[in-house]
Amino acid sequence: MSSQEQVDFVVDRSDLRRCQFVRAPLAGELAAGSVQVRVDQFAFTANNVTYAVAGDMMAYWNFFPAAAGWGRVPVWGFADVLRSRHPGVEEGARIFGYLPMSTHLTVQPDAVRGGGFVDGAPHRAGLPAIYNQYTLVTHEPGYSPDRVAQHALFRPLFTTSFLLDDFLADNAFFGARSVILSSASSKTAFGLAFLLAQRKQVEVVGLTSKSNTDFVGKLGCYDRVVTYDQIASLPKQPAAFVDMAGDGEVLRTLHQHFGADMKHSCMVGVTHWERREPPQELPGATPTFFFAPTQLEKRMQEWGGAGFQQRYGEAWRRFLGFSANAIHVVSERGPAAVERVYLAMLEGRARPDEGHILSLWA
Repeated sequence: MSSQEQVDFVVDRSDLRRCQFVRAPLAGELAAGSVQVRVDQFAFTANNVTYAVAGDMMAYWNFFPAAAGWGRVPVWGFADVLRSRHPGVEEGARIFGYLPMSTHLTVQPDAVRGGGFVDGAPHRAGLPAIYNQYTLVTHEPGYSPDRVAQHALFRPLFTTSFLLDDFLADNAFFGARSVILSSASSKTAFGLAFLLAQRKQVEVVGLTSKSNTDFVGKLGCYDRVVTYDQIASLPKQPAAFVDMAGDGEVLRTLHQHFGADMKHSCMVGVTHWERREPPQELPGATPTFFFAPTQLEKRMQEWGGAGFQQRYGEAWRRFLGFSANAIHVVSERGPAAVERVYLAMLEGRARPDEGHILSLWA
């Protein structure tokens, strides 16, 4: 791969299985105030499939524009400042943040401080601020060189887990005695389960496939692990459902099983994206979409930036110790590996005990 060209991995927004690599000459002269980064490595998880599936609904495609009809799936990872025409951003600086599946990205740093900056590009102005922030790795909570993979895999997902846990507790769990998580093997799910287990206020129930039962059980953060065909065995008591899978049949079965005892139902992920169903009337609480930036904004107003970071940092450091041995890291490089892992994750063929760190650089 030439250092003088940019390579983008793009997917057909109307057919997510259709993907290709687009190559173009690397941008020459940078505009004043701009910074060009070299995308070094990034994590790819079920969360990124959610970004693609909900790309139009939640405007995820808008962060990194592509040709009409195509999209660049957002990922979280590390990049190095290759060229800078901004006086506050040094060449060679290493950052962590929201990136495209590409070799390069050009940003327009704004609100530059010692710990990082915000991309002030006009097309990102109306998008959630949490996705526009880039942090110098020296200021990333819990970061260390020997935890690069763990950081990339879990850091953004755990932010969602933390905000979900806080949201549920902030609402007294909506009166539920148990919190049920589908796709319990997903990293966002067991991050939430880890936090809920520490509270010891509700029973934490993990819903998973038969093939993932052993993995989920060994995590040790679920009070009860149930396969999707065993939903009827769950005790009928006030419950809250956190839907990481987006499986319409599972959603319907749970609501019919619990009826009025389904006190809260929220969708977070769509790992079972091909089994979604149109909205319909269901017993119990009306399913809603949980949007992490909304809870973040609430807490930033109530706690302030420093207060939020303190609380989040303490939880994150505890989770780092818990998650250290939860998965096996698989690091691969090159376009072929990126495409293979993307399709495996999209089609639900990825192993739950593996965490994928990728790079387009061979």
